[in-house]
Amino acid sequence: MIVSADAGSRGGKPVPYKPLLDEAISLSKYKPEAVLLVDRGMSAMNLVAGRDQLWGNLREKHLRTVVPCEWVDATHPSYTLYTSGTTGKPKGVQRDTGGYCVALAASMKHIYAGNAGETYFSTSDIGWVVGHSYIIYGPLIAGMATIMYEGLPTRPDGGIWWSLVEKYKVTVMFSAPTAVRVLKKQDPALLTKYDLSSLRALFLAGEPLDEPTAQWISAGLGKPIIDNYWQTETGWPILSLCNGVEQAKSKFGSPGKAVYGYDVKLLDDQTGEELVGPNQKGVVAVEGPLPPGCMQTVWRDDERFVNTYWKSVPGKLVYSTFDWGIRDADGYYFILGRTDDVINVAGHRLGTREIEESIAAHPNIAEVAVVGVADQLKGQVAMAFAVLKNPALVTDDASALALEAEVFKLVDKDLGAVARPARVRFVTVLPKTRSGKCLRRAIAAVCEGRDPGDLTTMDDPAALQQIKDLVTP
Repeated sequence: MIVSADAGSRGGKPVPYKPLLDEAISLSKYKPEAVLLVDRGMSAMNLVAGRDQLWGNLREKHLRTVVPCEWVDATHPSYTLYTSGTTGKPKGVQRDTGGYCVALAASMKHIYAGNAGETYFSTSDIGWVVGHSYIIYGPLIAGMATIMYEGLPTRPDGGIWWSLVEKYKVTVMFSAPTAVRVLKKQDPALLTKYDLSSLRALFLAGEPLDEPTAQWISAGLGKPIIDNYWQTETGWPILSLCNGVEQAKSKFGSPGKAVYGYDVKLLDDQTGEELVGPNQKGVVAVEGPLPPGCMQTVWRDDERFVNTYWKSVPGKLVYSTFDWGIRDADGYYFILGRTDDVINVAGHRLGTREIEESIAAHPNIAEVAVVGVADQLKGQVAMAFAVLKNPALVTDDASALALEAEVFKLVDKDLGAVARPARVRFVTVLPKTRSGKCLRRAIAAVCEGRDPGDLTTMDDPAALQQIKDLVTP
């Protein structure tokens, strides 16, 4: 069975769900026996006879039905949640039941310091892992009320979140750095307009929290700002401050130290050697076994789980986060970015390979490279550079913009608007090594105005200059 609705709301405008759902079902090999729909009155729906049923019609009928608990093993899967991968094939993260409950219950006490009878407010999208862990399960397991919020942080104005904190006496709040960067463009007086005396701390996660953003929101709210670092795969924080165990001072730009249960190491990505000195850059890895709550495996693909997560560091059987990090002399970690081709756009992890495959499906695209480029608001944005099959079709700015719009629609259809590149630039050739490997890191460096590094193995130096000419204001 699929549970859905007629539409959702984004920026005050309805986003119809039913047509998307119908198309997905038509493409699916396995059809649902039933579709249960909540009619919110936002978008007209065409119901499929014998399959689609309205929630409103069934609610009264089943309102007082008693459904007994179904007891399962602690290792019974609770859900699967798909995350991007560099191969273009998403991975189904399989979570257990008992261990996940234990991890969330402990984290609510030791990390977030939430108490029964209080109110928790996570502003995250419900479909992210945060939606599972800290909009639904975590707060409810802890006996807290939880707020489900639909909409942008700027409607009707930039004070909407803080008005909810006042109204519901929120004690613990969870959001993302991107949202705070959006609020930086709003009237700062909105941060002090409402009574926030109930709020003890604001937690942020989803992408690296830069120091200026952390300082701005800290000064504006006058509340502790606590970063925490984790992944869809882990289900709860790897790095944070466990103030429920022992009070620790926050450091702007750092998610903190290793959380109990995680044996975190910094490893040399070439040799696997552990880096123990301060400020040495290495791959953030976790020695096995992983603590409760982390993924059990990749759904129906144990081999991929082992090969992807446990065999990427030479000579070591460790769980790799695929993130670079450093650790200072006080033991605080700082996350530097991805080691693979996954980029982080406003907290969404996107595989550049997936975006490339979507763009390459356009009939006039011969070759494409997508890179992550630093962005002040979203952390990173995708930037695409494409070689045309028929360059004669793009003769001026107008024709280039028209083709770019076609590519945007293609990506939107395949992957959703969040994966849409910030720009699609058309070039005659992509910069490559003489062996044919595309120099994506060099492209990203040029886009960010950085030194592209050693280019002695580059096949055609003019290729990178062409990109530089395109992106230089």
